[in-house]
Amino acid sequence: MLHKRAASLPRFTASDGCHLAEVIHPHNDGTAPGVSLARASLEPGQATSPHTLDFLEIYYVLSGRGVMHAGQESQEVSPESCVYLPPGVEQWLENTGNQTLVFLCVCHPAYDPKSDHLVEELEEVGK
Repeated sequence: MLHKRAASLPRFTASDGCHLAEVIHPHNDGTAPGVSLARASLEPGQATSPHTLDFLEIYYVLSGRGVMHAGQESQEVSPESCVYLPPGVEQWLENTGNQTLVFLCVCHPAYDPKSDHLVEELEEVGK
């Protein structure tokens, strides 16, 4: 059995601007390669940078309020909201509340930074 407390894990800022703690990742934990789990947070008034992923991602909101943007759709999110994001969809999240937005991110296959693309970088390559 692998047991961790997400709140005590090292945090870093992801390329999209949110704060992450890798809870379960096969490269760190020797788990099966199919999935990763991270705990993320975004401060009030902040938003992640628009980006696409080459893998699917599921967000599950623990606390706070915001708006999830995926492709041409936008949806308000709050505690217990769950959002499925298919591979390749342009996505970004904004914190519209007055407290930290805390959410879990499940990726399949496991998160790989080489498969995480900021939209502004993709647009520059296409110029």
